[in-house]
Amino acid sequence: MKNRAEMTILEHFEELRQRLLKAIIALVIGVIVGTFLTPPVLKRLVAPLGDQVPLAISPTEAAAVFFKVAVVIGVVLAMPVILYQVFQFVRPGLEPHERRYVIIGAPAAALSFAVGVIFAAVVLLPAALPFLQGFLFGIVEQRYSIDRYISFVSNVLLWAGLVFETPLVMYFLAKLGVVPPQAFAKARRVVIIGAAIGAAVITPTTDPVNMLLVMVPFLLLYEVGILLARLA
Repeated sequence: MKNRAEMTILEHFEELRQRLLKAIIALVIGVIVGTFLTPPVLKRLVAPLGDQVPLAISPTEAAAVFFKVAVVIGVVLAMPVILYQVFQFVRPGLEPHERRYVIIGAPAAALSFAVGVIFAAVVLLPAALPFLQGFLFGIVEQRYSIDRYISFVSNVLLWAGLVFETPLVMYFLAKLGVVPPQAFAKARRVVIIGAAIGAAVITPTTDPVNMLLVMVPFLLLYEVGILLARLA
């Protein structure tokens, strides 16, 4: 195989085309598998609503939501292959230490994000949704469109996953010398205030209990991030 430096522009494009093709094939297979996993995933996502069944207010809404969820599952399943193809394409241009960061950081980031999503699905949403359903009880009938409900749930899961990336981000900022560990420790008071504001934005309710469900894990993750930054 030719050294990357000896390859022509057309050969670079051909390699990129081959890697994109492999990533697309992995995505298609992931979406096909996702169609079988979508019904149990949807059941899990609507479980916090209890006996209330979400509504489809247009003929195509249920089908659209089904395929949206299938595509998301497909992306998750195909992500290792996609990341591998991206890494293989850019690998010759990376320094040895940068390759180590990518090899270690990519799986760690994926795992952290997954833990955050699971936390939101298992702890945060089951605690928040009953509060929302009981709000203005007897005055407003709570009936949800399946499309809007899944969009709402997806936003909560996304933000929770990103919050759980905090220790990893802090580690690499310290490792690269961008932010020293002492600066993270000194910023605790500001972080607590920021966590309270962030919890108010991320959580779907203004209930203090639900806000604490976001604040406390974030602050614990921040402390873990300080430890990792010192190790870095």
